[in-house]
Amino acid sequence: MRLLAVTVSLGAALLVMTTAPSYAAGGDAIFKKSCSNCHYTDGPAKEKTIADQLAKKGPELWYAGSKFKKDWLTAWLQAPKPIRPMKYNSITDKNPGDHPKMSAGDAAAVTDFLMGLKSAEVKAGVIKAEVSVRGRKIFTKDMPCGGCHEYSTKDGLLGGKSGPSLAGSSKRLNPDWIYAYLANIKVFKPVRDMPDFGSVLGPKDIENVAAFVATFE
Repeated sequence: MRLLAVTVSLGAALLVMTTAPSYAAGGDAIFKKSCSNCHYTDGPAKEKTIADQLAKKGPELWYAGSKFKKDWLTAWLQAPKPIRPMKYNSITDKNPGDHPKMSAGDAAAVTDFLMGLKSAEVKAGVIKAEVSVRGRKIFTKDMPCGGCHEYSTKDGLLGGKSGPSLAGSSKRLNPDWIYAYLANIKVFKPVRDMPDFGSVLGPKDIENVAAFVATFE
């Protein structure tokens, strides 16, 4: 009788192990249930008017796999900290920092799902993070980047708070996405507050800025 019980228990364990769904298989379902009220994943960007933009509760994620670094995203979903100092679509209300936390399993599943969402606009191997002197000058002096975005320096955080913080970009953002976003923002955000730098800066200058932003700790 004891041997039979052990055999049955092992059989049940094997059944569970072989039929349990993988994380990747459930990521889209978890996202739809937990995240889709604030974020959309169908793109290119579907907001076409100012009203569409103002109706959004959180950033679009249809190019998340091109934008984020996988390890950062998995960790952030488990212990989210505000990226925007101000509440989304607001320049007066502070970000309450109330983004829901996910379990390790759900975070892994959702990360796998999001990392599969890529934009053909982002080409691999274009940008290498480096402290470009030219990029620093454009970012800090020639263009109004620091007016909206806070960023890290050896003296601490500088810059504005109306846009998402760029502190931690080296861990959070794919350098090639930074370049693509600056070069052709219309693809990612048809309606936007950020200037169209692709119309005022040459490709080499945009490369330098992207390389510089990609170094922020």
